[in-house]
Amino acid sequence: MKALVKTELGFGNLEIQDKQEPQVGKDQVKIEVKYTGICGSDIHTYEGHYKVAAPVTLGHEFAGVVVAVGDNVSEFKAGDRVTSETTFYICGECAYCKTGDYNLCNDRKGLGTQQNGGFAKYLIARKESVHKLPENVDYQSAAMTEPLSCAHHVVAKTKIHDGDVVVVTGPGPIGLLTAQVAKSKGATVVITGLTNDKVRLDKAKEIGIDYTVNIQEEDVKEVVNQLTNGYGADLVFECSGAVPAVKMGLDLLRKKGQYGQIGIFSSAEIPVDFENIIQKEIRVVGSRSQNPHDWEPSLALMNDGSVNVKALVTHEFDITQWEEAYLAIKSGEAIKVLLTPAD
Repeated sequence: MKALVKTELGFGNLEIQDKQEPQVGKDQVKIEVKYTGICGSDIHTYEGHYKVAAPVTLGHEFAGVVVAVGDNVSEFKAGDRVTSETTFYICGECAYCKTGDYNLCNDRKGLGTQQNGGFAKYLIARKESVHKLPENVDYQSAAMTEPLSCAHHVVAKTKIHDGDVVVVTGPGPIGLLTAQVAKSKGATVVITGLTNDKVRLDKAKEIGIDYTVNIQEEDVKEVVNQLTNGYGADLVFECSGAVPAVKMGLDLLRKKGQYGQIGIFSSAEIPVDFENIIQKEIRVVGSRSQNPHDWEPSLALMNDGSVNVKALVTHEFDITQWEEAYLAIKSGEAIKVLLTPAD
């Protein structure tokens, strides 16, 4: 089978290879991939900014159909429509594993990073990570369960009350998904972006986000103050990984507001206005990836129509068209790109 493989670390080094079709083992499920999403981390990996266990087949946002199951697997059968968490291996013994916080296990190995992932026709997942698709969730939507779970993860770390004003900074896929999850909780949602985010801000309007603000043309603080009688936003979710967005987000919050950081910064050390955090008693929470608690709720949000992930898909290519997909993303014309296997 053909697979898109990161052959070694550094910029580029991503090539189509003919690989042997994987065989299912004990406690494992073999999945024929239908769609795999390109994540920002795949872009960072291609550009040499993110380390993976090269050589490895990339791709961790996927959905497909079960074609074989190993010994001890009774939960799934051939023909089941499924997606899978990215977790392939955990130690099972640390304090984090015992609470299901697999994203924090030091020994965790993930699909598409340390274990061959979804940019291929077949992959192997551990049975505990596999989820059946609800009736109303198609393969394209299901391929975005992982990023939706990341959005659900950060929202679940906060408390949203009906009518709260939530600001989401950054209208990329994670920002657009986070905005929808927050709205499903009863919030009034404001999403911000720049002039070159026009396609994404227009998409936010299309999927029903309450307010879109181009901060290069409009005063977002004025918008928020009008919505809150001058108090400020109840919650801010920073999804861009842009340093100026942190200061803006903290400034927009009301006293006793909540701030969630999900966007990843290009540099680990950034300036933070702790005076604002102290004086306004802001509650700050970090959010890393997702864990098992986020997957079934995310599938349910798609199934009942509370979150429209399919609307974010703007481009489809097969894995041999990686360069075209990459350029579509880097140009800003794409929101979410899905890849299909190649024969």
